[in-house]
Amino acid sequence: MVTEPDTGPDAGKALARRNRKFAGACVGLFVTMVGASYAAVPLYNLFCSVTGFGGTTQVAEEASELVIDRKITVRFDGNVNHALPWKFRPEHRSVTLKMGETAQLAYLATNTGGNATVGTSTFNVSPPTAGIYFNKLDCFCFTEQVLESGETVEMPVVFFVDPEMDKDPELKSVKEITLSYTFFPVEQPERPVAATAGTAGTETNL
Repeated sequence: MVTEPDTGPDAGKALARRNRKFAGACVGLFVTMVGASYAAVPLYNLFCSVTGFGGTTQVAEEASELVIDRKITVRFDGNVNHALPWKFRPEHRSVTLKMGETAQLAYLATNTGGNATVGTSTFNVSPPTAGIYFNKLDCFCFTEQVLESGETVEMPVVFFVDPEMDKDPELKSVKEITLSYTFFPVEQPERPVAATAGTAGTETNL
């Protein structure tokens, strides 16, 4: 025996309720996915900063208390996105130091464009697995840098390589670490360019 579907008023109300529940579930799923996508960026950055994943360096509040005899050469690399009219390079290409020893090096940035521009940098180290042992005490990373037309500034980096790296079997044979920065233009600066111009660093001549 075949039962005919109920087409009365109650059936219509039931169908409407099911449709509303389904629509609500879809909206909830959409909101959850959007929220997860926004949360993914800070969570990923936190993960990288803690683990050194992808060559992300660490931030230290004080110098290492331990210095060991093993030496490591740190090479420096500077790059600029094509949309930013800057020249950017390290003062020195490399430095060799003992693990745990604090070193300071400066990068030089020059605005070759006709107007004041704002840039910000990303960074990483290679090999990527060394990121967790590379500690910065002072850096211009992720800070908006404002340069007037023709202005050159010095951007210091203070760092040390954690002696714990010597205990890492994967890095026992590593003799060099490369620290690389890339500057990108800031389309919407946190503060107007006129209010921040001249605060990027110490002016110098290339």
